[in-house]
Amino acid sequence: MPLHPFHGIEPRGLMAVLRSPLFEGRFGRMFRNLPPFLPSNEALDALARQMVEPEPQPGQDDTTGDNPDIPAGFTYFGQFVDHDLTFDPTSQLQRDNDPEALVDFRTPRFDLDSVYGRGPDDQPFLYGDDGVHLLIGKNKVGEEDLPRNGKGRALLGDARNDENLIVSGLALGLLKYHNRVVDTPPLATLPAEKRFDEGRRIVRWHYQWAVVHDFLSRLVGNEVIENILRPVSFKVPAGPEAKAINTLQVVLKFFHFSKRAFMPVEFSVGAYRFGHSMVRGEYELNDQVVDIPIFAKPPEEDLRGFRERPPGHVIQWARFFKFVESRLDIQPSRKIDTKLAFGLSILPEAVAKEIHALAERDLKRGKALGLPSGQAIARAMGIPEDLILRGARLRPLPDKLLEAFGEDTPLFFYVLKEAEVLSQGRKLGPVGGRIVAEVLIGLLSADPASYLAIQPTWRPKAGEFGAPRDGEFTVADLLRFARVTIG
Repeated sequence: MPLHPFHGIEPRGLMAVLRSPLFEGRFGRMFRNLPPFLPSNEALDALARQMVEPEPQPGQDDTTGDNPDIPAGFTYFGQFVDHDLTFDPTSQLQRDNDPEALVDFRTPRFDLDSVYGRGPDDQPFLYGDDGVHLLIGKNKVGEEDLPRNGKGRALLGDARNDENLIVSGLALGLLKYHNRVVDTPPLATLPAEKRFDEGRRIVRWHYQWAVVHDFLSRLVGNEVIENILRPVSFKVPAGPEAKAINTLQVVLKFFHFSKRAFMPVEFSVGAYRFGHSMVRGEYELNDQVVDIPIFAKPPEEDLRGFRERPPGHVIQWARFFKFVESRLDIQPSRKIDTKLAFGLSILPEAVAKEIHALAERDLKRGKALGLPSGQAIARAMGIPEDLILRGARLRPLPDKLLEAFGEDTPLFFYVLKEAEVLSQGRKLGPVGGRIVAEVLIGLLSADPASYLAIQPTWRPKAGEFGAPRDGEFTVADLLRFARVTIG
């Protein structure tokens, strides 16, 4: 997921005082008893230089690095999910940081506060006059776009959802999905306040279902999800006999919290950054806009956001997600491996200050926050030794670099390498997959307004709000119901 440019200067979040437990959270550790892995910056620099795909040659398309199991749209859906859960503007790369002193300025919940903000009462500029519909904008040629101010900046609950044209398109899809939901019977006849609240609940629950059963299932497999979301039964009196009631219980082995869930740095700074390796160097948006890079030097066109959508850049979403009604070729994501796309490897000055190499930023952020090594976490999880990557299984790293690290490697690199070696780059491996699955499902279960907390056996219903069948709802279904351009 392309890195956002927000970095503050306050030490350890000291100046960021909690305003309300409803709108902020805290960072913390899953494996607080493990020692930090603190290799030299020189070793991290050398490792970062190894984590870049070769520069593509004109007319050549390296399809060997494609992941046929995960369409390209999920790279940016993952970025959208990240923005819904976390925002840390206070930590810095150049010093050690205490994660328990950092403030997560996003609620660590799947509540779409990145879309809804604090609601129509506190942030009415996101909403229409009725306080029910979210505003939709248009660019100068009349194509739908995010609502924007006079400087072209998007009016959103989280401005980062305008970082690039693809994630801003997904944000627009969520706005349109909400507006269609609140216009469906019987919501359309409800009083305004109740209509908005019920519509937001429906949108959130369907979005949460897609996160777990479409996005996460592709990353880790349904077996891992079923190991965490376990069916259980209990009996209740029902006439002369007792009746068995079936429900779901969340079983977390490593992500533990008491009263209030936190955002683990092993997830936000380590495992979840796997998405950086999934980014393609170029994308096709529609029949006319093809081979457009993430970043380019002006006047060449690129995908950068924080501006009005350029004319003609309407996204045909069947190029990013599977729609059964479309015959367009789906662009795959890149494999989850230790190579980042060449076009993403060096960030422009306008996007990143100080350190411009994306892999170097990720590695040094992990060191600054004192993350354990990937191997240490694997052993703490009880992963068998034959599945823990060491020595020769870390090649083609140079011998000198292996000597510098010894038997350990940074968590970010380890998560990518185990996916590459143990899953052929098609999904996450044991350590990365378990961290990501436990945190996403654990945060969902800790949210008192989520479907998993209120009605754990709830499922999308066929014919309602885009669900094609009972218990099925995908990101593509959400976009189809939102009436975006499919292609």
